[in-house]
Amino acid sequence: MQPNFLIRRAVQLGLTANALRPLRARSTTIPVFFAGWLTGELAPQFLALTVADTAVHLARHGVRDRSTQAGLAMAAASAAGLATLIRTGHGAREEIESALTSALGEDYASELGRSDLGLPWGELALPFRMGAPDVRVDRNIAYAPGGKRFLLDVYRPVEPVSGAPVLLQVHGGAWVIGNKEEQGRPLMRYLARRGWVCVAINYPLSPAHRWPAHIVAAKRSLAWIRSHIASYGGDPRFVAVTGGSAGGHLAALLALSQNDPALQPEFEDADTSVQACVPHYGVYDFAATSGSGASKYRLESLIARRVFAPDRDPVNHLDDYIAASPLDRISSEAPPFFVIHGRDDSLVPVREAREFVRRLREKSRQPVAYAELAGAQHAFDVFTSVRSAHVVRGVARFLDHTYNAWKAENR
Repeated sequence: MQPNFLIRRAVQLGLTANALRPLRARSTTIPVFFAGWLTGELAPQFLALTVADTAVHLARHGVRDRSTQAGLAMAAASAAGLATLIRTGHGAREEIESALTSALGEDYASELGRSDLGLPWGELALPFRMGAPDVRVDRNIAYAPGGKRFLLDVYRPVEPVSGAPVLLQVHGGAWVIGNKEEQGRPLMRYLARRGWVCVAINYPLSPAHRWPAHIVAAKRSLAWIRSHIASYGGDPRFVAVTGGSAGGHLAALLALSQNDPALQPEFEDADTSVQACVPHYGVYDFAATSGSGASKYRLESLIARRVFAPDRDPVNHLDDYIAASPLDRISSEAPPFFVIHGRDDSLVPVREAREFVRRLREKSRQPVAYAELAGAQHAFDVFTSVRSAHVVRGVARFLDHTYNAWKAENR
């Protein structure tokens, strides 16, 4: 009997089942997310390990007992589930393309010239390798006084560029953790290779810094971009913004609070407009005004306790929370949006993104694309996977199209 083989196969089957159908109990949200995220995005690697482990076990021990037979059955079930996860990841290409054609028109791609839709097999083989020899990174540039939480990195082509469009990347982490090196790097590398200049920022974190320090810092980084990005080859007139989770919240709020003097203390005259926004799995119902139970729980357990100051409770200071909520700041002046969310997101339920998009489409005069990704958990784009590679290429097409339209209007 080889109980270790049976245990390994049982664990893998449990991980696969969780990735296919995540548990919805609030008490297990974090472990369900973490296990489902890694299993779903690394399904090809887990499938290869399952096949290799099974083959090695059979070569050494054969099929001698019921334990091995049970392990083989579990291995077969895991392999089938992992193959389903891989197919679902590939489906992101069609989901992204459908979102773009719906928002931009059936012939949008013809305006872009040649599109790179192939998968980056080298990056998929080493998904956590973040270096890119063909991308230059200028690190730890201060965009405001205050230390390491006010530093940014600039990603740009190795060959000098001039007048390139700019992307601002805002990391997530529930407003309390995270840094600029952890998120958005596959997208920034890809765009930099295509001639974009990308900026990834740190910003103050709670509970040491309370709201609105986070959004004020993000706006300060925009002011820095407008003043300094030309020296790195960027065009300060066109800045798109992206981010995931809390970074998606901040990105959306930047796009919907352009030049708001209340969020720009002592730099009220700075231009903090953005020309496009691509939030990933963002938090939009910050003030829980939609009535969602999940939004209310997040407001009471996290935002009111750790992000806002203790004396600014949502009962007596609801207006402060509404002012910080993208869902409640939508107007006809919103820039083009491409909202992306996973259908199986355990941390920010997909219905929050659906409601945000519905309201955006009601009011905005600009295109609003929405891709809802089957099988995708929170944070699906942190490293290179089949799904995230398709998403990165779709985001690039959206940004290129938006930039071309902006150029045509601003000649």
